Amino acid sequence: MENESDTNNSKMKKKKRKWTFRFQNKKWIVLITIWTFFLATGLSFFSETALRQVSLLVAFIILFFIICIGIFFDLIGIAVASADEKPFHAMAANKVKVATFAIQLLRNAGPVANFCNDVVGDICGIISGAAGAIIVVQIQQYKEMNALILGILLSSFTAAVTVGGKAAAKEIALGKSKEIVFGVGKFLYHLHDKTGINFLPKKTKKKNKKRKNTNNQKER
Repeated sequence: MENESDTNNSKMKKKKRKWTFRFQNKKWIVLITIWTFFLATGLSFFSETALRQVSLLVAFIILFFIICIGIFFDLIGIAVASADEKPFHAMAANKVKVATFAIQLLRNAGPVANFCNDVVGDICGIISGAAGAIIVVQIQQYKEMNALILGILLSSFTAAVTVGGKAAAKEIALGKSKEIVFGVGKFLYHLHDKTGINFLPKKTKKKNKKRKNTNNQKER
């Protein structure tokens, strides 16, 4: 009877864990959806109004800068998703303050990668497309050219630079994940030191608790 009650309790605990995990996911999905809407609206408005008032050369520079932002955040997302936590524990043991922020960054790898790769990446893709359309209109003002051909060439160029840049960023992120995570952790540390804002919720591992529970069940 005791074994049956233990198994029932363990099943109930697993259900509770699954429910809390799903609840946290839903909360993050709603939050990131709202953030993305306002972030995309603000950046799209800024890029379109800015690009309509600048010269053609500056418009190309802004387009290239938008592509670089997407590549840079993709680099961070891949580095956080692939980095190991152990080296930063050694740094934290030596009282390196930045290491604690790097550890929290890795423990929030899912939301961080989602924000960097999906949110920022998709927004940069949308804005670069809109920027390309505005550049096509500006080129037509100087020379009478086919808008369809210009649009295809510019969108192909944007896609090629984005994909090529992200491919290079992926190789760098996988090879230098520790250094990149440490650099981002350093930025977050200085930001927290100056403003008191901490964007990452503190998470602790629960492996030890799980092991204790399994050991207690075995002893029973």
